[in-house]
Amino acid sequence: MRCSTCGEYLSPGQTRCSTCGTGVSVLHGSAMPPGVRRCPRCGYHGEGIPYFRKGGHVALLTGVSLFTYGFGGLIYWLVRRKHLICPRCGLGWEHASRALTLAGGEPERRYLATQTSASLPSTGMKRRVLGVSLVLLASLLILIGFVEFEAAAVAFGAVTGAGGSLMFYWGWRGQQERRKALMQGLQQQVLRLAQARGGTLTVTEVAAEMDLSLPAAEKILTSMDDGFRIRSEISRDGILYYEFPEVLHRRELGSGS
Repeated sequence: MRCSTCGEYLSPGQTRCSTCGTGVSVLHGSAMPPGVRRCPRCGYHGEGIPYFRKGGHVALLTGVSLFTYGFGGLIYWLVRRKHLICPRCGLGWEHASRALTLAGGEPERRYLATQTSASLPSTGMKRRVLGVSLVLLASLLILIGFVEFEAAAVAFGAVTGAGGSLMFYWGWRGQQERRKALMQGLQQQVLRLAQARGGTLTVTEVAAEMDLSLPAAEKILTSMDDGFRIRSEISRDGILYYEFPEVLHRRELGSGS
């Protein structure tokens, strides 16, 4: 196994890199099976289940199918049939993190102990599906109204379409709020990790500790870089790292005048 920071070879059982001093977070045999993850909402550890194994989703699929003459239900099923969810709270399994057993130094263990699973806003999926279904129904009613020269059907279809558009927008706003909450949660984890690491972090460290891809870890750190409280620097060896001055110089801070 190699160090996630400098690439030095590490022997089994080694908890800290002898070259750069980075704590080793994942040792041989400590990772759980690939399908096992941890739900950030309810803390469930295990594997996700298919989306339509949850009774509420099956009921929603049935209702949408009946309301839209099968078209909305078919679209709903095609969109969600391959998705996995948490069997306990129904959160999308793509938001769950790999369930890893960390065996690093004391700072890493304290970092994990401080994490909490906060509830997240709804994805707005039901509202978006209902909105699309209403728009489809409105299109059908307007088409029938034009073919049969029924002004009432056209008017009712227009009102239904407007309501569906508003419903879809409501669901879309919920999805955006959820993404914002997820980003804030990830940023809080980065701050805790920065405290555990003494005030400096690299993209590779964040990706390794939080089980993220390198682009995702870089996106989080870039979103936090304000050039003041968090700033990016380049070392003499050309390594990009992120510095947290308030954490880095915490012991040097004194009382204000």
